[in-house]
Amino acid sequence: MERRKYCVYNQTRESFLSLGVTAADTTFARLRGLIGKLSLKSDEGIWVVPSSGVHTLGVLFPLDLIYLDGNHRVIHLVEHFPTFRISPLRAQSESVLELGAHTIYSSQTQVGDQLLICVAEEMEQHLNRSVSGAGASEMIARR
Repeated sequence: MERRKYCVYNQTRESFLSLGVTAADTTFARLRGLIGKLSLKSDEGIWVVPSSGVHTLGVLFPLDLIYLDGNHRVIHLVEHFPTFRISPLRAQSESVLELGAHTIYSSQTQVGDQLLICVAEEMEQHLNRSVSGAGASEMIARR
């Protein structure tokens, strides 16, 4: 059974961070994380919920980490987090996005930015309502 994929959109910067994030919302999924994966595609990642910090023990590639509060507002960023480490803990964090290295830089994400995390169908509806984002909704439709 394939897990549900989420899109992550930075509403503040009007840029996508990922179109294929999988929620790690069970104890087993949070412990496993990205262990065993040889690489991470540019549009992949995991959303660790709940979480105030993560580890890269057994992960073979660096990650960008985005800590979010309960409203999906960015509260802390770690670019190019190395393998076999334990990340800083942030008590106010409700979840952490683990994305490919350079995602933060390429999306220009900053502390305080508001993210929208939802399935592709919901994202398309939201963008059609709030943004004249035909290009963005076409990008999702191709997914």
